Order: sequence, then C-alpha cells, then structure tokens
Amino acid sequence: FPLQIPELAKGTVLMRERSKVEETIQAMQRAGAGSLQVISDFDMTLTRFAHNGMRVPTTHNILDNRLLINEDCTRRIRELLNTYYPIEIDASRTAEEKQPLMVEWWTKVHELLIQQKIRKDMLARAVKESSAMLREGYKVFFDRLAEHQVPLLIFSAGIGDILEEVIRQNHVFHPNLHIISNYMDFDRTGVLQAFKGQLIHTFNKREGALLHAAHLRELQGRPNVLLLGDSLGDLTMADGVSQPQNILTIGFLNDQVEERKESYVNSFDIVLVKDETMDVPNAVLSYITSAGDAK
Repeated sequence: FPLQIPELAKGTVLMRERSKVEETIQAMQRAGAGSLQVISDFDMTLTRFAHNGMRVPTTHNILDNRLLINEDCTRRIRELLNTYYPIEIDASRTAEEKQPLMVEWWTKVHELLIQQKIRKDMLARAVKESSAMLREGYKVFFDRLAEHQVPLLIFSAGIGDILEEVIRQNHVFHPNLHIISNYMDFDRTGVLQAFKGQLIHTFNKREGALLHAAHLRELQGRPNVLLLGDSLGDLTMADGVSQPQNILTIGFLNDQVEERKESYVNSFDIVLVKDETMDVPNAVLSYITSAGDAK
C-alpha cells in the first residue's frame, strides 16, 4: 500500500477505484497546500448525523426552539419535512425532478420562519441550547486548514446565520472561511423580515458555485479541490472552480445506506459509511499538506 494513510483501510471506507484515489492524493500532495482549496457542505457533513443513537440537529432544526418559533410553526415545518425529505433522498428520482420540489419546500419553510418574526439577538442562545455537534476531529480539520492558509468554502442549503454561530461557538471561525448559504435579512429592530439573495437548496449548488466563484479572488490559482458532502447534489459544488486539476470527493453516507450505497460509490471517490468522524478527511488533508511540514 504505497500511500501512508492507514485511515483509508477503515471498515467504514468504500472506494470504487482505490488506485485513482491514491494517484489523486499524491498529485495533490506534490502540488502542496498552496494549490488546494476545500469545499464542503455543512449539515450532516461537517456536523454529525447522529450521536448516541439520536439525530443531531441541522441548522434548520436548531430554529425549533421556543425562543424563536411557536409550536404551530414547529408542527408545520415537520409536516413539510415528512412530505419533502423522502423526495430529496429518493434514489429513483433524478435531480431535475427533485429541483422544483426542493424550491417549493425551502420557500415554504422560509415563509413560515418570516411569519415568526425571529429575533437576531436570540440566535446565539438557541445554538447554545441546541445539541448541535460538529464531527469528531473537527478542530484538527479547521485548524489545519487555517494554519496552511487553505481556503475552506462552506456551501450550505441551511441557514447561514445559525451555521456561523455553530462554528463560532466551537471556536474554529478562522479567517480562511467563506460561507455560501441562506442568510436571514433582519430589519432595523433586529427582526427577521426576509432571506437574502438566491435560494440555495440541495440540488442547485451548481448555480451558487458558478455565481460566487468570480467573487472569491482567493480561490483563484488553487486548482486542487477536496470536496466533502453527504448528498449527490453536493458534487456540483466544485463546478465554479476555474481550470481544476485534481478533485477528490468524499461522501458521507449517513442514512438509507443499502438503498444508496451503489449510487454513492459510483459518484464519490471515497464513501464513508455511518462514520461520525473527520478521521478520513483529516488523514487525507494531513498527507496533502505534509510537504509544508517537512520544510
């Protein structure tokens, strides 16, 4: 085994083409940290899917707090989830079929949230009171990227304000972070009145990627991409990268493993099955950036 990355031998790791994965990692290591950017989804990718058998809240779930929304709103959001989530993960439907339904779902949720007149000054407390958890090993991941000045672009269909607060409360909000997400727009009195800009959902990350690529100067000249996601829709997050050389994709397969295993293994370079840690991304990152350590 030429690559000194024992984590890739873990039982949770699936790879369709191991040799291609190794070649890509070695090419990225030769190019070094200066050529690298990391693009990642947030909910259930950087955050855990479950902990001690309990689901960990997503940025949308964190809003389900009496400080922010009432019971009726909670019930209506849950009804929408029960209607649309099965569609989102349905292996028999194409992304094209899902797209209008996802827009419908997210738009309805956002409308409900706006009606609740959510207060900006309550968000930090709601995050603190939630059981939000980043994956085990998150600190090593965020800190190493910051130390090597590798940009981390977080691309989320969740809520940007909450996502930032989770990262802040975990003390890893470093200057190399760039976040593309659904941000709340508060009025002068600090009450939610709308959501800003273009809606981002699970299956339109490509448009978001193309839209934002031009703005992020610091991503120019970084043709190697490590991409992390938990949905097939996340694979389009690198579409905004100009002239990519090496792209290595890591997919977290958290849920409905048997139904989705084949499509994940055929789509991501590395698939992590029910793995709640950052062990594999950390090991790959450590290997790619190791050239800099030796100097």
